[in-house]
Amino acid sequence: MKAVALTHYLPIDNPESLLDVVLDKPVPQGRDLLVAIKAIAVNPVDTKVRAPKATVEKSPRVLGWDAAGVVEAVGPEVTGFKPGDKVFYAGDITRAGSNSEFHLVDERIVGHMPVSLEFEQAAALPLTAITAWESLFDRLRVSTPPHAMPRKTILIIGGAGGVGSIAVQLASKVAGLNVVATASRPESASWVRDLGAHHVINHHGDLAAQMKELGHAHADYVLILNNTDQHFAAAAEIIAPQGTICSIVENSAALDIGALKGKSISFVWELMFTRSMFQTPDMAEQGNLLNEIARLIDSKIITTTVSQVLSPINSANLRKAHALLEQGSAIGKIVLKDF
Repeated sequence: MKAVALTHYLPIDNPESLLDVVLDKPVPQGRDLLVAIKAIAVNPVDTKVRAPKATVEKSPRVLGWDAAGVVEAVGPEVTGFKPGDKVFYAGDITRAGSNSEFHLVDERIVGHMPVSLEFEQAAALPLTAITAWESLFDRLRVSTPPHAMPRKTILIIGGAGGVGSIAVQLASKVAGLNVVATASRPESASWVRDLGAHHVINHHGDLAAQMKELGHAHADYVLILNNTDQHFAAAAEIIAPQGTICSIVENSAALDIGALKGKSISFVWELMFTRSMFQTPDMAEQGNLLNEIARLIDSKIITTTVSQVLSPINSANLRKAHALLEQGSAIGKIVLKDF
């Protein structure tokens, strides 16, 4: 089968950083689905895993953690899917990725694809939707459907990126929160407003001062999707007493957790790979939430966030997608379709 892989971890402008290869077609075991890949999306995790280092792989390593396709075959323990089903999922970072013609994935972390979407539109959703959903409803413990009045407020730092584009929609249209999102350019500010943000502020400015100008001195929740080191102090100032801060971005320096004590603030991490990495008892919740995302899409409550589609799926286009992400100005999701 065709695949895009790496053997050396190189800068993305090096033509050897991602390679077109031919690999054996895998065979499903246990609860595995063998999926014929129709479209994939690229996420920051792809660029982080591929980042330059001295490691050399003995055999080609396939990246990619967003996919939509058709079930080709199933393992003997599969109960929820059959050949021919259209599916979408983010996969498991401990296994081979989805940048290949055929891919193995545990059925528990797979959803049935929204019937109203094409494969490239569906491929833009899984990783960001899972991350946004778990951040809001599992980590921040936002209630849904909304009952609390007056509406609580959430500050989403990095609202125009992949995760932010879904988090804004879920927070405003599903949870009924008052959403303040950050964006630094006119086009990204317009993007988050169109997705449902009630207010937009600039994450390059003084966040606390901008919140006060809006009449929101505090936010009940803060979701950090961009540069935890830079925004942690502002989040600690903005968060309301007994509120919760969640981040999906690893820190490079020590965080001043002591600054949270006076207001009894909780700080939590979100990593969407945790359930699959540790085979947690609730691992199937990712499949369930993807099915709920599909329902929300088909009901036109939320929308896919694909912003650019490249074709075909090959090393040249994947290098282009990685380079666009590394520039740090991408809005929504970059998708590739068709081998």
